[in-house]
Formats: sequence, structure tokens, C-alpha cells
Amino acid sequence: MTNQPIRDARLTILGTGTSSGVPAIGCQCEVCTSADPRDRRTRTAGALQFIDPGGHARCILLDCGPDHREQALRARLTRVDEILVTHAHVDHVWGLDETRRYNIMQGSSIRLSSDAATLSSLRTIYSHILGDDPGPNGNDAWVADIETREIRPGEPFDCFGLRVTAVELIHGRMPVLGFRLDAPQGMAGGLFPLAWCTDVSTIPTASEAALRGVTTLVLDGLRDRPHPTHFTIGQAVDAAGRIAARRTILVHLAHDILHDRLERRLREATGAGAGAGAGAGLSVEPGWDGLTVAG
Repeated sequence: MTNQPIRDARLTILGTGTSSGVPAIGCQCEVCTSADPRDRRTRTAGALQFIDPGGHARCILLDCGPDHREQALRARLTRVDEILVTHAHVDHVWGLDETRRYNIMQGSSIRLSSDAATLSSLRTIYSHILGDDPGPNGNDAWVADIETREIRPGEPFDCFGLRVTAVELIHGRMPVLGFRLDAPQGMAGGLFPLAWCTDVSTIPTASEAALRGVTTLVLDGLRDRPHPTHFTIGQAVDAAGRIAARRTILVHLAHDILHDRLERRLREATGAGAGAGAGAGLSVEPGWDGLTVAG
């Protein structure tokens, strides 16, 4: 690997929806019947694409939920080198079987990084991929080729030239991971440091300190009404203010949230795209499927 800068970095928000997606099945509310394409939300996930210091194209997935095939086709993804998994809930990992297509195209396995608890759950869910079980029909099958790496909060690791640090978040009563991704010094651009913090109801003090000052923050903001396992919009905006990200993008949005209405509300609150309590000059906005942030 040569001492070249990471370049051409871009984060694509593949999905911005909550676990049921938007529209929700059978719902006729104003959001689920909206004609605004930004109100159609697949399950929350991201793809970070860049050229690594050795000149190789790389793609890191941030979670891989049940809508991955649709998301990949829309974003025209052709390779995946790493998958960073926040936790093993259905809406974040039930697309892993789709990654077998990348194995064929790139002729290599894919590394998946998460904590011990998540990896243990994935070995149960995907025993045909991560274990020795060939599946219920007993036949050899075309399955994804995934290698696992156990990581721990607060212990940085290298990911194709990026410095990645997992941070502990609380999702109701469940500890999950968020991720901070830093480019080498002097190569920050308009994207890095980047933080990915979906499915969160509390950010521990130490984790908030580790996230402080990122350039781009992708953050859970479910709805206005309180929820036991997710930030409300107000809680997300307050957290964004404390973290002091230059740009915060809200994801995991429920069908309570009409994109245009929330966008205007956040912008009008301070005149800078921020929500109430965020402080002047802090940009907070609702994400939408396909939104791209360039580095």
C-alpha cells in the first residue's frame, strides 16, 4: 500500500426507513401515500465508496438489511469489501445472503466486522453461511463467502486506509455499535470524520466524547413521539448539538415523518437547517434514500 491519499470518497444513504419500511404495509396515512419519492424509505443502511491508498476501489457497507438487493441495484453497487454491522436485528442484517453476488463479481470473500454478541447471533441466523449447516434441504448451495472479524468499542482498526472505531450506543436495553470513520490526517475533505449511529436511544458519555467534532453524522431520529428504543427528532437534534457535527442526517425515519415538512421545520428553526435547541449554524436534515455525501 503506497502513501497516497484516500480519494473520491462518497457515502450513499441506501435506506432511511424504520424496521417496517415506508410505506408500511396496508397503511393509507399521508406519508405512506405521499407522491414525494423522499417519503419512500427502505430499511436504513449505507455504502461508503472510495479509492484506497493503493489505488483500489473499495466499498464498505454499513449494515445490510432486507432491502439490500433493491438498494444495490439503485446505487449500482458492483463490489463490497467490508460490512460493518451495528447489531443483529432483522432490519440490519437480513440482506447478507445477497452478498454472494459480490463474491462472484469480485472473486473474493467479504469481511464482516462486529462485536462478539452480534457475531454469535449471526452464526445462528446464517448457519448456512457462517457455520457448517448446508441448509434445510441438505444440499450444497451457492452461499455468500463471508469472513468475520470481532471488534470492540474503543479499539480502532484499519479498513483499507480508514481508521474505524466502534462506539457503544444503547438501543433500549440493548448495547449496539455505532462507527466513527477517520481518513488519514490531511485527507478529511467534506465527509470525514464520518459517524454512523442508527438505532440509538442513549449515547453514553464516553461514546459522545469519541464522536464529538465529526464532520458528518448519520443519526437515528424516528419520530416526534417518544419511543423506548429510538431517539425522537428532538433528542436527535439535541445530541447533534452536543456532538457538534458540521452536518447531521437523520435516518431510521418512521411513517410519522413527512420529509418536506420536517425539512422545512428544521431549516426554519435556526435558519441554518438545524432543529430547536441545536444552536445556530448546526445543519440537521432528514435523509432520503439515495442521498450522497461526497468527500
